[in-house]
Amino acid sequence: MKENTSGIEIRKVEGRKGLRKFVDFHYTLYKGNEYDVPNLFMDDMRTLDKDRNPAFEFCKAELFLAYNERGEIVGRVAAIINSKANKKWERKVVRFGWIDFIDDANVLRALLDAVEQYGRDNGMDEVAGPLGFTDMDPEGMLTWGFDQLGTMPTIYNYDYYPRYMEQMEGYEKDNDYVEFKMFVPDTVPEKYSKIAAMIQKRYNLHIKKLTRKDVWQHGYGRKIFQLINSTFKDLYGYSELSGRQIDEYVKMYLNFADLNLITLVEDRNCDNKLVGVGISIPSMSRALQKCRRGRLLPFGWWHVLRAVKMHKTEGVDLLLMGVLPEYRAKGVNALMFADLIPRYQAYGFKWGESQVEMESNTGVQSQWEALNPIMHKRRRCYKKWLKKS
Repeated sequence: MKENTSGIEIRKVEGRKGLRKFVDFHYTLYKGNEYDVPNLFMDDMRTLDKDRNPAFEFCKAELFLAYNERGEIVGRVAAIINSKANKKWERKVVRFGWIDFIDDANVLRALLDAVEQYGRDNGMDEVAGPLGFTDMDPEGMLTWGFDQLGTMPTIYNYDYYPRYMEQMEGYEKDNDYVEFKMFVPDTVPEKYSKIAAMIQKRYNLHIKKLTRKDVWQHGYGRKIFQLINSTFKDLYGYSELSGRQIDEYVKMYLNFADLNLITLVEDRNCDNKLVGVGISIPSMSRALQKCRRGRLLPFGWWHVLRAVKMHKTEGVDLLLMGVLPEYRAKGVNALMFADLIPRYQAYGFKWGESQVEMESNTGVQSQWEALNPIMHKRRRCYKKWLKKS
C-alpha cells in the first residue's frame, strides 16, 4: 500500500474479489461512451488469472489499483514481465498494460510509479507499454482517431491519455502503429483477381477452406498458429506462442469461428505446405457495447450471437493475416482477398478494418492499396529507461 503526495493510494490487487474490481473499473470509466468497445468480463478475468492464462508459463505480473482520498477507484494498471520476449530481444523490460485512469495526471503518474518500482524490484532496466502478455493481447495507446468506433481486438482510450503520457518525465516513443478502414467493393479488384489467377498457375499455390474436421482432427488449428509464430517472429516485442497457448487460441478463435471467413493458402509443390492464413470475423463492436458491463447475461449473448452467427453487423474485422517471408513477394495476400471479398459481399458486410500495424511496416500496408484504404487511427507504445532506486 503506497500513497503519493497527491493523495493517490496504490494497492496491489489481491484475490478474485480484487481482480473483479480491476476488470470492472473499465466499464465504470467508459459507461455510455459511444466509441469504446469493452472486452467481455469473462475474457479479461481469464486473461489476468495466473492459473488460467498459459502466458504465465513465461510471464509474471502484478496488478495495481489507484484510490483517491475518498476510497474510490480512480485507475488501474498491470505490470508484466515477459521473460521470453526479454530474452529474444535482449532487453530487460517491464510492460504496462490494462491502463485506465480518470482525467487526472496525478493518477497516471502514481500508476506508472508502481509499474516502474515493480520493474526495478525485478531487475528491469526499462518500462514500455501499453502492451499485454503477448501480441495476442491489445497493445498501443490510441493517439488519434478518438471519434472512431473501436474494435474487439484493440484498445480504445480517452484523448487525455496520450496528452498526459507526454507530460510523464522520461517517457518517449518506442513504437507507433496505424490502422485502416476499407469499404467492401462491388467486385473483386482486378489487381487481386489477376494476381490470384497467375500465382495459382505459376507457383501452384491454392486456397484451402477449413472444415471442423480439419481444425480438430487434421491439426489445422495448431498449424495456423504455428504459422503465425513464423510470420510474426520479427515484429516489435513478439514472443513465440507456446504449445499450451496455441491450444488455448485454437479453442478461443476457431471453436465458434465462421470458417467461411478463414482462408488458408497451401503450396502444392511442397506437400500442401501451409504458407498463408487470413482470419476475419464479423465486427463485434456494437454487440459488445450492448453487453451490460461486459456480461453475456441476461441479454448480451443475443447480440453477440446475431453478430457472429447471423452476420447482423455491417463490418468485418481483419483479425490476423500472415504469410511466410519467402512467399510474401509471390502475391499470396491477393489470393486470399480474391477468396474473401465475395464472401464479405454475400454476408452484406459494408466495410472492413485492419488491426494494428507497425507504422514502418509498409509491406503490410501496401496490401490494402487496391481497396482505397483510409488511415483512421494511430496509436503508440511508450518507453522509459529506469533509474536504479
